[in-house]
Amino acid sequence: MGLFEHSVKDLHEKLVKKEIAPYDLVKESFDRIDAVEDKVKSFITLNRDKALDVAEELGDAGIDPNNMLAGLPIGIKDNIVTKNLRTTAASKILENFNPIYDATVMQKLKAAQTINIGKVNLDEFAMGSSTENSYFHTTTNPWNLNKVPGGSSGGSAASVAAGEVLFSLGSDTGGSIRQPAAFCGVVGMKPTYGRVSRYGLIAFASSLDQIGPITRTVEDNAYLLEAISGVDPYDSTSIDQPVENFAAHLTGDIKGLRIGVPKEYIGEGVEPGVKEAVLKALKTLEDLGATWDEVSLPHSEYGVASYYILASSEASSNLARFDGVRYGYQSPNAHTLEELYKKNTC
Repeated sequence: MGLFEHSVKDLHEKLVKKEIAPYDLVKESFDRIDAVEDKVKSFITLNRDKALDVAEELGDAGIDPNNMLAGLPIGIKDNIVTKNLRTTAASKILENFNPIYDATVMQKLKAAQTINIGKVNLDEFAMGSSTENSYFHTTTNPWNLNKVPGGSSGGSAASVAAGEVLFSLGSDTGGSIRQPAAFCGVVGMKPTYGRVSRYGLIAFASSLDQIGPITRTVEDNAYLLEAISGVDPYDSTSIDQPVENFAAHLTGDIKGLRIGVPKEYIGEGVEPGVKEAVLKALKTLEDLGATWDEVSLPHSEYGVASYYILASSEASSNLARFDGVRYGYQSPNAHTLEELYKKNTC
């Protein structure tokens, strides 16, 4: 049984009791990457030497029993800036970008003593839904190498599904965590806007972007979400609310829970297999003591159109800085201003 088939809670207990060491987990991560990465292609940049050094340091110091994530390996989507570790957003424009600061979520993960294994692939600047649109390579679905892993956080989801890391961070603007998590059979969470700081996330659409966890189980997801949540003075949109112990709510008791199911989401146009799976899940929830009612969200049909108006306008503003004039890739074949704008982004 591989170590990554254990839960966060189980691995934490083993680390505290010194039945295993952080070095064992990091070594297993890189061994697995070496075995499957040529097929899955989840990673853009590996943090091998630094990760092994940090693992040894944590092992020597001992694991804090109150620090649930200490010593555990994680993959980071490559649009989240990491100090002294290349951050590319899967773009040629940022091919050699080496940040001088950490995103707030990275500061929180370092405080939690997680170990950054490396930066995982995505659709360029998180604009896509298949992870085929990366400058570096196409990521595949670990369950079927002829299929896509979804996107834009395809590398994040595939790295967890392939057992290369225990969990990962992705970003979600219009489904970029939830969709690849579904494609790869793992658990993906887009937190409430403002629950997790966006500081250090290379922006796509600022009013929609959120950083969130991708894990093997719901419980693991709760632990990781707790670690990265909280108000941040560097992000004016972050919420000043206490961070809960999310895992403590996973009691299994849902008696009296009332669920609203929009009829528009299980009606015309929904794939029969998807509808069947949703109804089967609702039956399971009923058996556990919950109730559900059909509700209506009549403006749902305008959701996609509204998203593309907002996301496209914000992306055009946010990405205008990547023009190759002040920094980044500049095409040697551009001889006019118009050619400069066009060729610098190709």
